[in-house]
Amino acid sequence: MLKTVVFDQLKQAMKNKDALAKGVLTLVKSALDLAEKEKGAELTPQEEIAIINREVKQTNQALDGAKQANRTDLIEKEEAKLVILKGFLPKQLSEQEIIEALQTAGVTAGMNMGDAMKIAKPLLDGKADGATMSKVVKSLIS
Repeated sequence: MLKTVVFDQLKQAMKNKDALAKGVLTLVKSALDLAEKEKGAELTPQEEIAIINREVKQTNQALDGAKQANRTDLIEKEEAKLVILKGFLPKQLSEQEIIEALQTAGVTAGMNMGDAMKIAKPLLDGKADGATMSKVVKSLIS
């Protein structure tokens, strides 16, 4: 279960006095605890990965903002956060692997974007980020 792994790493970060890791892991642990409390039951691995993906997306947005503001201190911090967060995700598929998986699943040219995404989402959930998945689906159906 991801929650116990996060907690173990949080304890280690506290022992090592690693402020950045401690902050990121505390944030992740809080998000997992809150989601579990709202659900009223333990989270499934897919739900845990969805929470990590949400945190990755928010960190990417913060990174983009830091790059636009040309803040090198924030850029380094956000990139370090991304490394920690992505460590909890399963191996991400390359665009070529996504294309092959979608073609095997029946996504073809001329398909409606909504129908293609209905096939892609459960197939690639947690294995590819939404932006990459959307880009590949668009290229396949056009």
